[in-house]
Amino acid sequence: MENQYHTVDEYIASYPAEVQERLQTVRSMIKAAAPAAEEKISWNMAAYKLNGKAFIYFAGCKNHIGIYPMPETVASFEPNLASYRHNKGSIQLPHNKPLPLDLLAQIIEYRMFTILS
Repeated sequence: MENQYHTVDEYIASYPAEVQERLQTVRSMIKAAAPAAEEKISWNMAAYKLNGKAFIYFAGCKNHIGIYPMPETVASFEPNLASYRHNKGSIQLPHNKPLPLDLLAQIIEYRMFTILS
């Protein structure tokens, strides 16, 4: 799959302003928690690697933001995800609801713990 975007800035800028704001919030949370994470585009979405390992991905979609924190993370947070559509490796955060900032922070922290421990 050839990347349509070359940078996360370019990727985020391709969305309407209200979605850009939500994507920037997710991006800022990741970068604040893991400043050493490598930011790039992979699979035409924002992707982060930490210590050479896949850390977390996110993508803008028509009706939601997709968060891809790896299947073991989704499984670990299953009880907290009852009000969100999710599957083995992804979580959908609908645009018509506020971003669950506390939950996102916990997911990011969990991913860091699993990679760094």
